Amino acid sequence: MELRHLRYFVAVAEECHFGRAAERLHMAQPPLSQQIKQLEAELGVQLLERTSRRVELTPAGQRYLERARDVLARVEAANDEAALVAGGMVGRVSIGFTGSATYELLPAISRALQARLPGVEADLRGELLTPRQVSGMLAHELDLGVLRPPVGDPAIEVHPLRRERLVVVLPETHRLAGHGAVDLAALADDPFVTYPSHQRSVVHDAVLAACQDAGFTPHGTEVAETSTLVSFVAAGLGVALVPESVQHLRITGATYRPLVAASADVDLAVAHRAGDASPVLARVLDVVRAVVADRGRKPGVPAPGSSL
Repeated sequence: MELRHLRYFVAVAEECHFGRAAERLHMAQPPLSQQIKQLEAELGVQLLERTSRRVELTPAGQRYLERARDVLARVEAANDEAALVAGGMVGRVSIGFTGSATYELLPAISRALQARLPGVEADLRGELLTPRQVSGMLAHELDLGVLRPPVGDPAIEVHPLRRERLVVVLPETHRLAGHGAVDLAALADDPFVTYPSHQRSVVHDAVLAACQDAGFTPHGTEVAETSTLVSFVAAGLGVALVPESVQHLRITGATYRPLVAASADVDLAVAHRAGDASPVLARVLDVVRAVVADRGRKPGVPAPGSSL
């Protein structure tokens, strides 16, 4: 039995007429009649009662019509779903976000995915440092990473998104909190709250380089999460340098200021396993790029001098 037999039978059963059914199927009537006879012979059941004027369903034919319609509907749904999957419109993707991107880009990307790819299930994981994202992609726990390059593993393909300046986070009570911009050298004696060292955080290395260029080496507390870092600053435990997108994280007691003549910056990129040709991955990559580009056109970051 083939699906065409089911389609032929449904057409005849619905039209109750071989001639009209043949026209509907764009075929001649004799071959259609022969196909229905073959179907009945294969089943060993009479499905249709034929008279000179019309065709009627037997009780067995009535039940068979219900099942045939259900089978054809399921096949059509499977075909549609396969086309959606092949086009990247249906599937699942897991995305990791570095700390600063967690508070700015994760919500925007989540909204964009829901609007543009409603058939894609997105597992979004925030506050993941670059090494953790790389290991997650290699272990197939993550499909995409929004992270801080460089990434040294050739098994990971990296696409730059944008470059961000570093800004300083100060307690509201800090002596420089009222300044429009802060000279980094003026913070040489302050304790710093930083991201983890020992090549676990790209931002930590950028902060260290910026401070050394200003004539000092920062000392203080290391924390892994951006929210914890800014909370420690708000509590008066030190100062910090962070990518400017962290200003989207609003914590009472912390204030952000630009650096005087700052040249320190960090890159943001999206990464995935090299050679991954998943259609849904390509669609999601397009959405991520579009969201970042749109954020670049719209001033969504609070003013550097704002108190949060």
